[in-house]
Amino acid sequence: MLSYALKRTGVAVLLALCVSFGSYMLVFLAGDPAILLAGETGTAADAERIRQIYGFDDPIVFQYANWLGRVLQGDLGRSLYFNQPVTTILLGRIPVTLGLGTAAILFALALAIPLGIAAARWRNTIVDRGALLIAVVGQAMPSFWFSLILVIWFSVKYPLFPTSGSETWRHFVLPTIVLGYFAAPAIMRLTRSGMATVLDSDYIRTARAMGISARKIMFKHALRNAILPVVSLSAAQFGYLLAGSVVVESVFAIHGAGRLAWESVLRSDLPTVQALVLAFSLMYILLTLAADLVNAWLDPRLRS
Repeated sequence: MLSYALKRTGVAVLLALCVSFGSYMLVFLAGDPAILLAGETGTAADAERIRQIYGFDDPIVFQYANWLGRVLQGDLGRSLYFNQPVTTILLGRIPVTLGLGTAAILFALALAIPLGIAAARWRNTIVDRGALLIAVVGQAMPSFWFSLILVIWFSVKYPLFPTSGSETWRHFVLPTIVLGYFAAPAIMRLTRSGMATVLDSDYIRTARAMGISARKIMFKHALRNAILPVVSLSAAQFGYLLAGSVVVESVFAIHGAGRLAWESVLRSDLPTVQALVLAFSLMYILLTLAADLVNAWLDPRLRS
């Protein structure tokens, strides 16, 4: 297990370096960063002075190495719009998005896994068709439309939850439902597919012939093998929820990293956009690594 963990960690570190280089290059995609930093009122002399201060005249490899060294020390630059260190801004916004994403993926798992198990257990029945209908509706429905429907019903018509903000847990209920319901269909379908395959396998038939109870077969023998791909998909969905929370955070006026990304793009705040891309990418890599390690722990065959 240790050898497998070290190998996967090494791959994750290499991938993180590649992602960090891509994040750094974002600054240059919008044009000359010295001209952008100088602003619309800046002169050519101002741009040249900025180019010398920030080292934009150096070879790109040296620029990246210097930037990476600052990042490893926690220096992500300074926001052009907020005029604050980007690290300070992220430390105030990312925990909000992490909390929302965690609640959403837990809601998705609580909804999708039981539905997937039930659909596989009673295939081609009304239970199966009902679960698939829930999945289709969740994947086809736009998140912003679903958000507005929930606001109309549970904030305006029946004032049970706030319409905006992130002060208390009640502010996160509706956004959690929206994000979680969007992530649930893929998890539900994969759970159903995996459970259906396992339930038709020979060792399950043998277990039934031995008189083992249906509940024990379902949850101890079948689910353990069927859940492996669900772990990987859940990690990927969690990363997607974190990076894709822009719309939901904007609708519910939640001051998280998703809304910060939207604000930074609109205001051409490149250092903040660069830091957000790097942060979301690293979180996705860490989640994928964690899923690989959990799968290897559940199934020793994966460690070879």
